[in-house]
Formats: sequence, structure tokens, C-alpha cells
Amino acid sequence: MTVTIYGIKNCDTMKKARTWLDAKGIAYRFHDYKAEGINEASLKRWVDALGWETVLNRAGTTFRALPDADKQDLDAKKAIALMLAQPSMIKRPMLDRDGALTAGFKPDIYETLF
Repeated sequence: MTVTIYGIKNCDTMKKARTWLDAKGIAYRFHDYKAEGINEASLKRWVDALGWETVLNRAGTTFRALPDADKQDLDAKKAIALMLAQPSMIKRPMLDRDGALTAGFKPDIYETLF
């Protein structure tokens, strides 16, 4: 199984998810949005699979700092454009297991995946 975890190195939730994977001996590749960016094709695939409402992290400080006009009338196209411009707005972590996607980290959910 190929496992890739997407996120930001200094995010606390990312640290928890990576620690969990390490403790279970699960091999994975870490894709850091800050260092490597993210491409539009990946974001579109995630949005198609999970919905933009799940992929866009509206609880984070980056989204909350946006002007109100940018937060209004959100749809998939606008959400993808926002996330491409500022990858910090992507839900963390995004876990890709051979194409099967999971957004966020909860140990009990990860237990069911591996």
C-alpha cells in the first residue's frame, strides 16, 4: 500500500498523525504544502471525492484572516482557487492510501484504515 500524508510540518495535528503512523510502523511519504506546494489536479480530485466543504479548512487562521468578500459565495471553484493561493487553507492532514482519501486525524478512524 502506498501512503502519502499531506500537510504542514509545524502543524500540531500533523505531528500527531505522523507520530501515530510512526508508532504503528506504517511507511508513508510526507508531502509538505509549504515546501512542495500542491497542484490543481490533486485539489480537484480531493474536492470531487470529499467535497470542498471538507477539504477547505475554514476553522484555521489563514481562512479567518481573509477579507469577507473572499469568504462569501463559496463554491468548489472558488475554494480550490483559495487553497491553491494559500495551501494553509487545506484541511490537515490529508491522507491518501492508494487513492482512498481521509481528511483530518482521529486515532480511532486511523485504526480502522490500517
